[in-house]
Amino acid sequence: MFLGVDTSCYTTSLAVIDAKGRLLSEARKLLAVPQGERGLRQSDGVFQHVQNLPELVFELTKEISPLKLQAVAASTRPRPLIDSYLPVFTVGASFARSLALVFGVPFFELSHQEGHLLAGLWSAGVAWQSFYVVHLSGGTTEVLAVEMKEELLLSELGGTEDLHAGQFIDRVGVALGLMFPSGPSLERLGICAGPTPLIVPVAVKGGILSFSGPESHVQRALLQGARPEEVARGVEHCVAQSVWHILKNIEREHGAKPVLFVGGVMANAYIRSYLSEKIGSNAAFAGVDFAGDNAVGAALFAHKSTC
Repeated sequence: MFLGVDTSCYTTSLAVIDAKGRLLSEARKLLAVPQGERGLRQSDGVFQHVQNLPELVFELTKEISPLKLQAVAASTRPRPLIDSYLPVFTVGASFARSLALVFGVPFFELSHQEGHLLAGLWSAGVAWQSFYVVHLSGGTTEVLAVEMKEELLLSELGGTEDLHAGQFIDRVGVALGLMFPSGPSLERLGICAGPTPLIVPVAVKGGILSFSGPESHVQRALLQGARPEEVARGVEHCVAQSVWHILKNIEREHGAKPVLFVGGVMANAYIRSYLSEKIGSNAAFAGVDFAGDNAVGAALFAHKSTC
């Protein structure tokens, strides 16, 4: 058995896979964000992770007992960069290291972004070796070139110059009175939109996009009485169009490759449908249940690093 641990900005996650890469069990818990707030302080996130991890271990052991671990891996930083750091990830890293010592098994570390990528490939059922990955979440909006060698080789090709896609969605969602994170609620609201959603401008130049201007446009529209469901669908369409435009620009410069979509924003059915229609069979999407934060990628990394 291989255990993965991920303590991100808004979710505590554990996952266990077997030697054949099959998911045996997983458990997740969203961190609590007060109504009307647009996020959590890192110290609050750390505190909640410390409370959540024992609960999630109990959940796992109800399905798998005893745990016969062969290796443990944890997300220890947001991105695979030397200076990438957030305090919340130290909780999962410390917990995972301690478990590995207790069980007498190896401990491996990876970045949260690499975990998304591995979970995306696994849940999409693809085994590409050279491709682009679009990672859209509340903390990341990037397009990366990926080479699957002995180690994952990631090269950033594009991204945002201001707000992340998830931040754009959450800020509008909170303005609409939705709970944070607002993605699922905004998606449900968008389903009720009529044939003429709010037109939200797209701001893309080369490999760089911006959601700050679009967010200001939406906030002004809300003050002028725009219908919430039309706003929700307009935001979804803006995100989807922005990603499509940036991908076209990157492909013109770097060539065409298959594209994997990961991150919590990519659980949105409208955005997935739009991009799938534009890209066709060259697109793969993390499974809806594994697009957002999870520990499956970390568990897969523990397996890959051991076997």
